Amino acid sequence: MAVHAKDMNFRTYMHVALDEARAAAARGEVPVGAVIAGPEGIIAQAGNRTRELHDPTAHAEMLAIRAACTALGQERLAGYDLYVTLEPCPMCAAAISNARIARLYYGAADAKSGGVAQGPRVFSHPQCHHVPEVYDGIDAQTSEILLRDFFAAKR
Repeated sequence: MAVHAKDMNFRTYMHVALDEARAAAARGEVPVGAVIAGPEGIIAQAGNRTRELHDPTAHAEMLAIRAACTALGQERLAGYDLYVTLEPCPMCAAAISNARIARLYYGAADAKSGGVAQGPRVFSHPQCHHVPEVYDGIDAQTSEILLRDFFAAKR
């Protein structure tokens, strides 16, 4: 069960994830941004690049996880946090689990493609080997507006 961020005092990097989402939108990508941070601060940040890279796996979370693992020279991100503007899809939720990310903070819920609180709820499956702490609703309204405006402009 997710805990709402408004009930907690913590340092957030969601503003950086939102900047990445805005940059993704400017590139014509769905505006989703992600940041991986640890005690030393930000390790990696990315925005969606599926169209640019012609890669359906180039979601912001996947790119940030890959960059963080490369920067740290390891395949696990235990003790690190992921901030993402939109609820991760099932693919990204599985990658978050496989990377052993400690805490997931996300903004907007994704009723259509979410994989954490919506849809398949990846972290609830018995096959899920690692479940991060999940905190939702961080700057959700800002994330929702970015997405809504992006898709409205496409219509």
